[in-house]
Amino acid sequence: MTFDDDLVACAQAVERGDPDRFAATMAARVPARAILFPIYAFNIEVSRAPWVTQESMIAEMRLQWWRDALAEIRDRGVVRRHEVVTPLAHVLDREGAMLLDRLVQMRRWDIYRDPFEDMAHFREYIDATSGHLMLATARALGPVPEEPVRQAGRALGIANWLRAVPALEQAGRIPLVEGTPDAVRALANEGLQALAQARAARSAVPRAVRPALLPLWQAGPVLSQAAQDPRRVAEGRLEVAPVYARLALMGRALSGWW
Repeated sequence: MTFDDDLVACAQAVERGDPDRFAATMAARVPARAILFPIYAFNIEVSRAPWVTQESMIAEMRLQWWRDALAEIRDRGVVRRHEVVTPLAHVLDREGAMLLDRLVQMRRWDIYRDPFEDMAHFREYIDATSGHLMLATARALGPVPEEPVRQAGRALGIANWLRAVPALEQAGRIPLVEGTPDAVRALANEGLQALAQARAARSAVPRAVRPALLPLWQAGPVLSQAAQDPRRVAEGRLEVAPVYARLALMGRALSGWW
Protein backbone atom coordinates (compact mmCIF):
# COMPACT_ATOMS: atom_id res chain seq x y z
CA MET A 1 0.00 0.00 0.00
CA THR A 2 1.39 3.39 -1.01
CA PHE A 3 0.90 6.65 0.85
CA ASP A 4 -1.81 8.19 -1.30
CA ASP A 5 -3.92 11.21 -0.35
CA ASP A 6 -6.16 9.12 1.91
CA LEU A 7 -3.28 7.70 3.91
CA VAL A 8 -1.69 11.12 4.23
CA ALA A 9 -5.01 12.45 5.54
CA CYS A 10 -5.17 9.58 8.05
CA ALA A 11 -1.63 10.30 9.23
CA GLN A 12 -2.41 14.00 9.64
CA ALA A 13 -5.56 13.17 11.62
CA VAL A 14 -3.56 10.95 13.97
CA GLU A 15 -0.86 13.58 14.34
CA ARG A 16 -3.48 16.15 15.40
CA GLY A 17 -5.75 13.93 17.46
CA ASP A 18 -3.50 11.30 19.04
CA PRO A 19 0.12 12.50 19.29
CA ASP A 20 1.24 9.49 21.34
CA ARG A 21 0.05 6.94 18.79
CA PHE A 22 1.41 9.14 16.01
CA ALA A 23 4.86 9.06 17.61
CA ALA A 24 4.62 5.29 18.09
CA THR A 25 3.57 4.81 14.48
CA MET A 26 6.38 6.96 13.14
CA ALA A 27 8.79 4.75 15.09
CA ALA A 28 7.59 1.76 13.06
CA ARG A 29 8.70 0.80 9.58
CA VAL A 30 6.93 2.46 6.66
CA PRO A 31 4.93 -0.64 5.57
CA ALA A 32 3.51 -0.93 9.09
CA ARG A 33 2.59 2.76 9.14
CA ALA A 34 0.36 2.26 6.12
CA ILE A 35 -1.65 -0.24 8.19
CA LEU A 36 -1.59 1.57 11.52
CA PHE A 37 -2.63 5.05 10.39
CA PRO A 38 -6.07 4.12 8.96
CA ILE A 39 -7.01 2.18 12.11
CA TYR A 40 -5.86 4.93 14.44
CA ALA A 41 -7.61 7.58 12.32
CA PHE A 42 -10.78 5.49 12.58
CA ASN A 43 -10.37 5.42 16.36
CA ILE A 44 -10.08 9.20 16.50
CA GLU A 45 -13.22 9.67 14.43
CA VAL A 46 -15.22 7.27 16.59
CA SER A 47 -13.89 8.48 19.93
CA ARG A 48 -14.73 12.10 19.19
CA ALA A 49 -18.18 11.41 17.68
CA PRO A 50 -20.00 11.54 21.05
CA TRP A 51 -18.31 14.82 21.96
CA VAL A 52 -18.86 17.01 18.90
CA THR A 53 -22.55 17.55 19.61
CA GLN A 54 -24.82 18.03 22.61
CA GLU A 55 -27.60 16.13 20.84
CA SER A 56 -27.52 12.46 21.81
CA MET A 57 -29.52 11.46 18.73
CA ILE A 58 -26.96 13.06 16.42
CA ALA A 59 -24.12 11.37 18.31
CA GLU A 60 -25.90 8.03 17.98
CA MET A 61 -26.28 8.62 14.24
CA ARG A 62 -22.56 9.40 13.90
CA LEU A 63 -21.62 6.16 15.62
CA GLN A 64 -24.13 4.22 13.54
CA TRP A 65 -22.54 5.63 10.39
CA TRP A 66 -19.25 4.01 11.42
CA ARG A 67 -20.98 0.74 12.27
CA ASP A 68 -22.53 0.73 8.80
CA ALA A 69 -19.12 1.37 7.23
CA LEU A 70 -17.60 -1.51 9.20
CA ALA A 71 -20.46 -3.77 8.11
CA GLU A 72 -19.59 -3.00 4.49
CA ILE A 73 -15.97 -3.90 5.17
CA ARG A 74 -16.96 -7.04 7.08
CA ASP A 75 -19.28 -8.27 4.32
CA ARG A 76 -16.83 -7.40 1.54
CA GLY A 77 -19.49 -5.54 -0.35
CA VAL A 78 -19.37 -2.06 -1.86
CA VAL A 79 -17.54 0.14 0.63
CA ARG A 80 -18.43 3.82 0.83
CA ARG A 81 -15.86 6.34 -0.38
CA HIS A 82 -14.25 8.11 2.57
CA GLU A 83 -10.68 9.18 3.34
CA VAL A 84 -10.60 6.91 6.40
CA VAL A 85 -13.01 4.13 5.43
CA THR A 86 -11.40 3.52 2.05
CA PRO A 87 -7.87 2.73 3.36
CA LEU A 88 -9.39 0.99 6.39
CA ALA A 89 -11.08 -1.48 4.05
CA HIS A 90 -7.66 -2.46 2.69
CA VAL A 91 -6.23 -3.42 6.09
CA LEU A 92 -9.14 -5.07 7.95
CA ASP A 93 -10.45 -8.59 7.55
CA ARG A 94 -13.86 -9.76 8.73
CA GLU A 95 -12.71 -10.41 12.29
CA GLY A 96 -10.95 -7.06 12.50
CA ALA A 97 -14.11 -5.27 11.36
CA MET A 98 -16.12 -7.13 14.01
CA LEU A 99 -13.65 -6.17 16.73
CA LEU A 100 -13.91 -2.51 15.79
CA ASP A 101 -17.69 -2.72 15.56
CA ARG A 102 -17.77 -3.74 19.21
CA LEU A 103 -15.54 -0.75 19.95
CA VAL A 104 -18.07 1.56 18.30
CA GLN A 105 -20.93 0.01 20.24
CA MET A 106 -19.13 0.55 23.53
CA ARG A 107 -18.47 4.19 22.67
CA ARG A 108 -22.19 4.83 23.17
CA TRP A 109 -21.34 5.14 26.87
CA ASP A 110 -19.52 8.38 26.04
CA ILE A 111 -22.70 9.99 24.75
CA TYR A 112 -24.51 9.96 28.07
CA ARG A 113 -23.67 10.93 31.63
CA ASP A 114 -24.49 7.69 33.36
CA PRO A 115 -21.71 6.25 35.54
CA PHE A 116 -20.33 2.77 35.05
CA GLU A 117 -22.56 0.20 36.70
CA ASP A 118 -19.67 -1.52 38.44
CA MET A 119 -16.07 -2.56 37.86
CA ALA A 120 -17.15 -5.34 35.51
CA HIS A 121 -18.82 -2.73 33.31
CA PHE A 122 -15.71 -0.53 33.46
CA ARG A 123 -13.44 -3.44 32.45
CA GLU A 124 -15.81 -4.32 29.61
CA TYR A 125 -15.52 -0.73 28.36
CA ILE A 126 -11.72 -0.71 28.53
CA ASP A 127 -11.42 -4.12 26.89
CA ALA A 128 -13.84 -3.27 24.07
CA THR A 129 -12.21 0.08 23.32
CA SER A 130 -8.49 -0.05 24.02
CA GLY A 131 -8.28 -3.84 23.92
CA HIS A 132 -10.16 -4.32 20.67
CA LEU A 133 -8.30 -1.45 19.03
CA MET A 134 -4.95 -3.02 19.87
CA LEU A 135 -6.04 -6.50 18.85
CA ALA A 136 -7.50 -5.33 15.53
CA THR A 137 -4.32 -3.40 14.83
CA ALA A 138 -2.08 -6.34 15.68
CA ARG A 139 -4.15 -8.75 13.57
CA ALA A 140 -3.89 -6.37 10.61
CA LEU A 141 -0.11 -6.71 10.82
CA GLY A 142 -0.08 -10.51 11.00
CA PRO A 143 -1.06 -13.62 12.98
CA VAL A 144 -0.85 -12.98 16.70
CA PRO A 145 -1.67 -14.73 20.00
CA GLU A 146 -4.69 -12.89 21.35
CA GLU A 147 -4.25 -13.03 25.12
CA PRO A 148 -1.05 -10.99 25.53
CA VAL A 149 -2.39 -8.38 23.11
CA ARG A 150 -5.66 -8.14 25.01
CA GLN A 151 -3.77 -7.75 28.29
CA ALA A 152 -1.59 -5.07 26.71
CA GLY A 153 -4.71 -3.27 25.50
CA ARG A 154 -6.19 -3.37 28.99
CA ALA A 155 -3.00 -1.93 30.50
CA LEU A 156 -2.84 0.90 27.97
CA GLY A 157 -6.56 1.55 28.31
CA ILE A 158 -6.34 1.94 32.09
CA ALA A 159 -3.28 4.18 31.80
CA ASN A 160 -4.92 6.44 29.23
CA TRP A 161 -8.18 6.50 31.17
CA LEU A 162 -6.46 7.62 34.37
CA ARG A 163 -4.74 10.39 32.43
CA ALA A 164 -8.13 11.51 31.09
CA VAL A 165 -9.94 11.62 34.45
CA PRO A 166 -9.65 15.41 35.03
CA ALA A 167 -10.95 16.23 31.54
CA LEU A 168 -13.81 13.75 31.87
CA GLU A 169 -14.83 15.15 35.22
CA GLN A 170 -14.68 18.69 33.84
CA ALA A 171 -17.02 17.54 31.07
CA GLY A 172 -19.52 16.38 33.68
CA ARG A 173 -18.79 12.66 33.44
CA ILE A 174 -18.18 10.17 36.24
CA PRO A 175 -15.13 8.30 34.94
CA LEU A 176 -14.37 6.08 37.93
CA VAL A 177 -16.52 3.55 39.72
CA GLU A 178 -14.84 4.67 42.94
CA GLY A 179 -12.49 7.62 43.14
CA THR A 180 -10.90 7.06 46.54
CA PRO A 181 -7.10 6.89 46.71
CA ASP A 182 -7.22 3.19 47.56
CA ALA A 183 -9.54 2.44 44.62
CA VAL A 184 -7.39 4.44 42.21
CA ARG A 185 -4.26 2.66 43.44
CA ALA A 186 -5.97 -0.70 43.00
CA LEU A 187 -6.96 0.20 39.44
CA ALA A 188 -3.43 1.31 38.59
CA ASN A 189 -2.06 -1.92 40.03
CA GLU A 190 -4.56 -3.85 37.92
CA GLY A 191 -3.13 -2.11 34.88
CA LEU A 192 0.41 -2.94 35.95
CA GLN A 193 -0.56 -6.58 36.42
CA ALA A 194 -2.07 -6.70 32.93
CA LEU A 195 1.09 -5.12 31.53
CA ALA A 196 3.27 -7.68 33.32
CA GLN A 197 1.16 -10.55 31.99
CA ALA A 198 1.38 -9.19 28.45
CA ARG A 199 5.15 -8.74 28.64
CA ALA A 200 5.64 -12.21 30.12
CA ALA A 201 4.34 -13.59 26.81
CA ARG A 202 5.84 -11.04 24.45
CA SER A 203 8.34 -13.50 22.98
CA ALA A 204 5.31 -15.23 21.43
CA VAL A 205 4.34 -12.04 19.57
CA PRO A 206 5.92 -12.03 16.09
CA ARG A 207 8.24 -9.14 15.29
CA ALA A 208 6.03 -8.07 12.37
CA VAL A 209 3.15 -7.46 14.79
CA ARG A 210 5.09 -5.60 17.48
CA PRO A 211 4.54 -2.08 16.08
CA ALA A 212 0.94 -2.43 17.26
CA LEU A 213 2.27 -2.68 20.83
CA LEU A 214 4.54 0.39 20.68
CA PRO A 215 1.84 2.72 22.11
CA LEU A 216 2.50 0.95 25.41
CA TRP A 217 5.78 2.82 25.84
CA GLN A 218 4.38 5.24 28.45
CA ALA A 219 1.88 2.91 30.10
CA GLY A 220 4.25 1.48 32.71
CA PRO A 221 5.51 4.83 34.06
CA VAL A 222 1.99 6.33 34.06
CA LEU A 223 0.50 3.38 35.94
CA SER A 224 3.39 3.35 38.40
CA GLN A 225 2.89 7.05 39.14
CA ALA A 226 -0.82 6.49 39.80
CA ALA A 227 -0.12 3.50 42.04
CA GLN A 228 2.51 5.35 44.06
CA ASP A 229 0.54 8.58 44.44
CA PRO A 230 -3.16 8.35 43.45
CA ARG A 231 -3.54 12.11 43.93
CA ARG A 232 -1.70 12.56 40.63
CA VAL A 233 -4.80 11.29 38.82
CA ALA A 234 -7.20 13.98 40.05
CA GLU A 235 -4.50 16.63 39.70
CA GLY A 236 -3.69 15.66 36.11
CA ARG A 237 -0.04 14.93 36.87
CA LEU A 238 0.36 11.57 35.12
CA GLU A 239 2.97 12.65 32.64
CA VAL A 240 6.30 11.24 31.53
CA ALA A 241 9.21 13.63 30.97
CA PRO A 242 9.44 14.28 27.19
CA VAL A 243 13.12 13.40 26.96
CA TYR A 244 12.60 10.11 28.79
CA ALA A 245 9.52 9.36 26.70
CA ARG A 246 11.39 9.86 23.42
CA LEU A 247 14.32 7.75 24.53
CA ALA A 248 12.02 5.01 25.80
CA LEU A 249 10.12 4.91 22.51
CA MET A 250 13.32 4.82 20.47
CA GLY A 251 14.69 1.99 22.58
CA ARG A 252 11.55 -0.09 22.30
CA ALA A 253 11.26 0.52 18.58
CA LEU A 254 14.84 -0.56 17.97
CA SER A 255 14.72 -3.58 20.25
CA GLY A 256 11.18 -4.68 19.42
CA TRP A 257 10.63 -5.34 23.12
CA TRP A 258 7.57 -3.28 23.93
